[in-house]
Amino acid sequence: MDSAAALIAVRFALYLDLMLVFGLPLFCLYTLRGAERRAGGNVMSSRVVVGLALAGVALSVLGLLLLAAAMSDVPVLQLDRETLGALLDGTAIGTAGKVRVAALLAALPIGFWLRSRPSALWATLSCLGAIALGSLAWTGHGAADEGAIGQIHLTADIVHLLAAGVWIGALAGLLTLLSRVRVSSDDRQERMALAHRALAGFSTAGTLAVGLIILTGLVNSWVLVGVGNIASLPGSLYGRLLILKLLIFVGMLGLAGWNRFRLTPAVEASLGTSDATAAMQSIRWSVALESTLALSVLGLVAWLGTLAPPASGS
Repeated sequence: MDSAAALIAVRFALYLDLMLVFGLPLFCLYTLRGAERRAGGNVMSSRVVVGLALAGVALSVLGLLLLAAAMSDVPVLQLDRETLGALLDGTAIGTAGKVRVAALLAALPIGFWLRSRPSALWATLSCLGAIALGSLAWTGHGAADEGAIGQIHLTADIVHLLAAGVWIGALAGLLTLLSRVRVSSDDRQERMALAHRALAGFSTAGTLAVGLIILTGLVNSWVLVGVGNIASLPGSLYGRLLILKLLIFVGMLGLAGWNRFRLTPAVEASLGTSDATAAMQSIRWSVALESTLALSVLGLVAWLGTLAPPASGS
């Protein structure tokens, strides 16, 4: 794997990891109730977030090394201390990286200290995840602009990342709940009811997240592409990847709407009947497909972040 492909792969893994660190605890917080929060509601345990936080630290360090190597045009193994120090101490990217690692390391003891206080646990882990995820805005195009436009773009990037984290974390949580419904056990009906409540509970949060993604996406496109460059998008690699990303995103919107307005009500109507298994299977496949599309979008985002946008003039 060449250095450019390695950087894209690490960016993709880091985006996914940090969205889960932020989004999964938040999903538990607004979906689960009472004793369910203590047990993670069959969604996750604090140890899962601790593991994701450790992975985030490793990916952040690796990403900084690859970025420093790319900026210096040398292999990672040939990086010198001065070059790495200049990136860490002399750039916003380095500062953001250190903040990210600090937030992720802080999540490690929290995951064990607050296990007996689930609401505080999920809220604290989600806040630390938000800091870590938001710091990625300084590694993208949003940190390159200056002045008022730069502040607007950077803010939009942060909100865009957090809204996407809400969606990705919810998809992971829903997939976990829906997969466990298939397990034959005495509490299968309770698991079905929990899965349905989680699906219904995500409706409000999901609508808000989608709205913010669309709004901030328009802001980012206005800054990065520019109205005058829209017609020429198919002529560049950046433009073709952006168009593909938008098409996949539209597919995700269609599936999300189908889940909310068609499949979730069907699950509610089938609870306690012989149709419940088929209804659960339908929405499980739909959420799985939506998750696959989401991973595709993240991969394209990771790639787009390494390319010069049309408005840069490069």
